[in-house]
Amino acid sequence: MACVEHLVLYGSEYCRLCERAEALLAQAGVAATEVDIGDDEALIEQYGTCIPVLRRTDTGEELGWPFDLFELQAFLD
Repeated sequence: MACVEHLVLYGSEYCRLCERAEALLAQAGVAATEVDIGDDEALIEQYGTCIPVLRRTDTGEELGWPFDLFELQAFLD
């Protein structure tokens, strides 16, 4: 699996939707740096009700859940 340095997956521990997002990333053959929003009040405020969120640090674009493999691949291109 290729690691794409500019991808961050915001989520939290025991989040089933986050696990599904991780599985889609694996299916696409990429990995993201995972950030648990529970460790940061600002991230809880920003993403608390909409995780998982995939963010490209190179462009600042975000892809919020729900997304499928097709949408993920378009986001990565």
